[in-house]
Amino acid sequence: MAKQGKYHYIWIGAVILVFGIIFVPEILERFQAGAVVQHDRISTEAGPLEYITLNGERRKAPSFALLNQDSLLITDADYRGKVYVAEFFFTTCPTICPVMTQNLLDLQETFADKEDFGVASFTINPRYDTPGVLKAYAERYGITDMDWHLLTGERDSIYELANAGYNIFAAEMPDVPGGFEHSGLFALIDKNGYIRSRKDEYGNPIVYYRGTITQAQGANAAGETEQISLLKADIEKLLEEPYEP
Repeated sequence: MAKQGKYHYIWIGAVILVFGIIFVPEILERFQAGAVVQHDRISTEAGPLEYITLNGERRKAPSFALLNQDSLLITDADYRGKVYVAEFFFTTCPTICPVMTQNLLDLQETFADKEDFGVASFTINPRYDTPGVLKAYAERYGITDMDWHLLTGERDSIYELANAGYNIFAAEMPDVPGGFEHSGLFALIDKNGYIRSRKDEYGNPIVYYRGTITQAQGANAAGETEQISLLKADIEKLLEEPYEP
């Protein structure tokens, strides 16, 4: 019996050794190449971005007409011919908004020399976030891109824009910190106004990009990884695509 047990352990050890020789180098190589994204199952390989479809039709970003931090009327037409990121936030947010803004500032720096890149930040607390408040917020955080508009307007229009237009959740919730709940997602829109995204490992579009984790953080406690590096790469792809007026 002892002899059989001895050979049993020798056999297990041999299997482990073979596994290590064959698979461990490959796993390490994939990590070093950035091909493994923990928890997210998102493809990091280069390729054309997907269009988001609804009932078989490509979805365009919704139309809007709102005031920006300089009290100028900004519409979706101002973003035609530009690649832009859309988000929903509020200036008194005590939780995820500061991180989202830091990520957008990262994009501002990365694409500072690109005149065809912009950001649309829609406040979900327009009663408080007047153009003057948004202007102070922009100055405090160092928002300098002429095509980064912090937008405010009529409350119901903005919530319709968020929940039905972009399908990015936003709601007033007095019991949560700050009094508002929102998803912290970024939408990526191409020069022709279509919502675009990369695919997951199963070939399905991820639709939106997580804006609540910075590249420096890498991941959060739930094991969700940052997606700003992916967003940067995908913005680069869309900047290379033509504008078709």
